[in-house]
Amino acid sequence: MRKAIFTVTKASSWSIQPSGIFRALGATLGVAAATALLAWGKIDDSIVALIFLTTVVWVATRAGSRLSLYVAFLCALSFDFFFLPPIQTLQLAGLQEWIELLSFLASTVIVSRIADRIRKQARLAEERRTDIERLYMLSQEMMLHEDAAQLMRDLPSMIQRTYSLDAVALYGREQDRFYSSLPEIPSQLEVDLRSLMQGLAASAEGGDGYVLHALVLGMKNIGAVAWKPDSLSRGSAASLSAQVAIALTRATAIETYTHVEAAREGERLRTALIDSLTHELRTPLTSIRAAATTLIQGEGLDDAARKDLAELMDEESKRLDKLIGEAVEMAEIDANVLRVTLAPQYVRALLEHAVEESRRVLTGHPVLIDVDVLDQPVWFDAHLLSRVLRHLIENAARYSPSGSPIHLKSKRGVAQLEFCVTDKGPGIDSGDLPYIFQKFYRGKQGKVTGKGSGMGLSIVRAILEVHGGGINVTTAPGQGSTFCFWVPLVEKQPESVAAI
Repeated sequence: MRKAIFTVTKASSWSIQPSGIFRALGATLGVAAATALLAWGKIDDSIVALIFLTTVVWVATRAGSRLSLYVAFLCALSFDFFFLPPIQTLQLAGLQEWIELLSFLASTVIVSRIADRIRKQARLAEERRTDIERLYMLSQEMMLHEDAAQLMRDLPSMIQRTYSLDAVALYGREQDRFYSSLPEIPSQLEVDLRSLMQGLAASAEGGDGYVLHALVLGMKNIGAVAWKPDSLSRGSAASLSAQVAIALTRATAIETYTHVEAAREGERLRTALIDSLTHELRTPLTSIRAAATTLIQGEGLDDAARKDLAELMDEESKRLDKLIGEAVEMAEIDANVLRVTLAPQYVRALLEHAVEESRRVLTGHPVLIDVDVLDQPVWFDAHLLSRVLRHLIENAARYSPSGSPIHLKSKRGVAQLEFCVTDKGPGIDSGDLPYIFQKFYRGKQGKVTGKGSGMGLSIVRAILEVHGGGINVTTAPGQGSTFCFWVPLVEKQPESVAAI
């Protein structure tokens, strides 16, 4: 920006332009009019000197030192000719008049220079303020990006928009890729940016009006950025380059940390899964082995005892099968192999099918199904939603007292298809609510009763997220809980399905 400021100052100060001529003419007429009024009013020469001095200061603050010196010269002539004796002559009567004139001239020159310096400092301060605001806006926008690749793609356009530039290009050394705010980047600019990385210079001039700056953080060279025109001051360009380097380093560090944490979390979850499954699987296996051993020995067993042992083996086998099914579901979710297959379905049929599949655990629990009067086909994945409903229905039956009803309800929202499962169980403790959808978390009720593996609700949430929906829960101690989930309401055949 310094280059641009110097050009403007030079043009306005030394070149003879129409605007400069009109300003000089206006200043001449203004001094002449002021002189006439002061002379006509017979104002004391000391007051006249203050008025002329104030005029020079005002011109210096508004138009710069060149015009203010011209006005000071006119004011000095007028002051000498009309107000210092002998009047209406450029001669001076004595030493006192010389002192007055020279003091006036010195005061006007000094004050005009000070006022002009203050004006320039104010202008530079305003420019710095603008640069700081732009840099702050850019840094705030960059802070929103935690993906380094996306940040590098968006940065050229962000810089161009913030600083009102014609074009911006960015080179990432680690990725060895170029990004530009324009559809295509000139091949010569790519060569220039790479060359800047190989040299020691922090900046350089490129072809086609581009200026290049290295992105350096500490001793590490991250890349280079180029823009045109070269309208930023040296300080602004250095600050911009440093801020971009910091933002890219931060985004890269966050991305690396996220990958490390994801790997660490995956390892932790795998360990927890193995531990949990080992514990959960051993319990029914132990019961089955004990019952089988007793049946094989057969000593002192009547028909009723044998029947009880057989029923125990059957029940524990079903429990074992359920645990294995949940483990398979969790593995599918972790492997991201779940896929949504939309098809036209009836909501009531979905609810009735889920109840039928959960009939074994619903023994002793009447089920109430409430569906909107308008039950027309809508598009959803019946298999996935049936799995969600089975988990919620089995949870409701598991924790509700025998004979208590379970209420299934469905309704159509503005853009969502909603389902609710309500039970009359003991409710969920307020301390457990924030964690019930986490993997392997078992609340106070689960720990007391020993029921559940802690995987069901996390599977439910993961399935709904794949389907584009969500879930929440409301509960009251001693009165039961209501789990409500939703998926997008699709009443017409989606284009993606039609294309297939």
